Amino acid sequence: MRAVALGGGHGLHTTLTALRRVTPDVTAVVTVADDGGSSGRLRRELGLLPPGDLRQALAALAGAEDGGTFWAEVFQHRFGGNGALAGHAVGNLLLAGLFEVLGDPVAALDEARRLIGASGRVLPMSAEPLEIEAEVTGLENGEVSRIRGQVAVASTPGQVRRITLRNPGRPDEPPVACQEAVDAVLSADVVLLGPGSWFTSVLPHLLVPELHDALVRTTATKVVVLNLVPQPGETAGFSPERHLDVLFEHAPRLRVDAVIADRGSVPTPARLHRAAAGLGGRAHLADVAAVGVPERHDPDALARCVREALGLAGSGIG
Repeated sequence: MRAVALGGGHGLHTTLTALRRVTPDVTAVVTVADDGGSSGRLRRELGLLPPGDLRQALAALAGAEDGGTFWAEVFQHRFGGNGALAGHAVGNLLLAGLFEVLGDPVAALDEARRLIGASGRVLPMSAEPLEIEAEVTGLENGEVSRIRGQVAVASTPGQVRRITLRNPGRPDEPPVACQEAVDAVLSADVVLLGPGSWFTSVLPHLLVPELHDALVRTTATKVVVLNLVPQPGETAGFSPERHLDVLFEHAPRLRVDAVIADRGSVPTPARLHRAAAGLGGRAHLADVAAVGVPERHDPDALARCVREALGLAGSGIG
């Protein structure tokens, strides 16, 4: 079974870890709008794709059965101290070097995958770094403000209403999708969207025209995985069903087959079931939060719920 997961950061890492328990054929399609931390520094200094979310996805797909655990740990190691390397992850620097040497981010990611023994493939949603712009209310006199940059959007004290995506190098042209990512979505058997930062990791995939069209056209089973808790800044005060409403507002043509949510995170199940049905799908509620870490999904539990959503035998969930 060919599975594709779209997202970024820790949310995508969790999804990929769960998907490895369902199928060995996993492709990650990763956002490329990060402008903070080590990724932001490398992006500004070298003009390259921000490597952090790509690194996280590669590490998630490297497992003990592939002999990749050690190199995955090295890949994730972050330098300390106060010098020029402080805060940089080894994997970020390696990817930046591969981007420059090979001149092709897809080829660079494939090479990194072989190095750390990742079992699947990692692709950028676009081969060029992109920028998020958000319409935000609640910052001043009830007016709509526009803020730019993933970090600014993720940390705003206002309420994000809508985002757009632009290529800073060609601001008058729409973002261009990575063709390999489009092909992966079109040939997939199952596509997962979320969890993760809703406005900065999940929704951006729907704003790249070719990728949006592929998500609409694909015959794959489409599954949305909801976050466990609202995120301050991005989705403060959001109900589970509000996440789906925002998804529809950004991609009215998109239909999904299943919506996965944690049972304890849904105060009004009937509303979520109606919202999922409005997108053409069915809500699947299960205990998918990690014990003792309520804001993180348990990969084993999430894998079982994905199997149930796909109608696979032996899901273990009623």
